[in-house]
Amino acid sequence: MRRPDNDGSDPLLVECHLHGRQISAVVCRHMLQLPPPRLGVIENSNDPYDLQAWCHLCEDMYQQQGGLTEVFDAFNDMSIVCVRCYAQLKQRHHIALN
Repeated sequence: MRRPDNDGSDPLLVECHLHGRQISAVVCRHMLQLPPPRLGVIENSNDPYDLQAWCHLCEDMYQQQGGLTEVFDAFNDMSIVCVRCYAQLKQRHHIALN
């Protein structure tokens, strides 16, 4: 996922309607669907100032496209959320492996 330009010196902040001013994170549009089916979570960064994740549908498209193509970007349609919403979405979409 491509984040808006940031030189990396300061975390990018977002004003969340639920959690106020927070560090931003990025998720695919599928993770925001309501009601939310469990879609799985693929994390693309564990840097606390650059959290990124997409669902298994996006991972399949990424593999089919062979990387970050325009087709993948349109399918993924990234959304910026706050880190607290990111944590909730990650928990909601987690699929336990048996």
